[in-house]
Amino acid sequence: MAHRIERVNNLIRREVSELIQHELRDPRLDSFVAVTEVITSADLKYAKVFVSCISGKQEEQKTLGVLNSASGFLRTELAKKIRLRRIPELSFYWDDSIEHGDHILRLLDQVSTEEEG
Repeated sequence: MAHRIERVNNLIRREVSELIQHELRDPRLDSFVAVTEVITSADLKYAKVFVSCISGKQEEQKTLGVLNSASGFLRTELAKKIRLRRIPELSFYWDDSIEHGDHILRLLDQVSTEEEG
């Protein structure tokens, strides 16, 4: 991955996270939403924004629906905050890496307790 794209990804991740936390006033977003990763296309037309929240899988569809419907607002606000020639179209995806990591840790704990017993 090009160094510039990597810097743009980090910038977009940080700014979108700030916008979701402070500017997005939607009552359907009742839990903490974390932006875990951003993957931008090489031509900067599209950005996949991966999110996760504390409530987990129960709120996945509702959270993604709210964020995808607010993507135009977020893109407009993002254009005000960062200086890029082209602001990418944002699409939101669920990141289940936290749940996956938790599952692996529970399996490791289970194996270690079986070895001790």
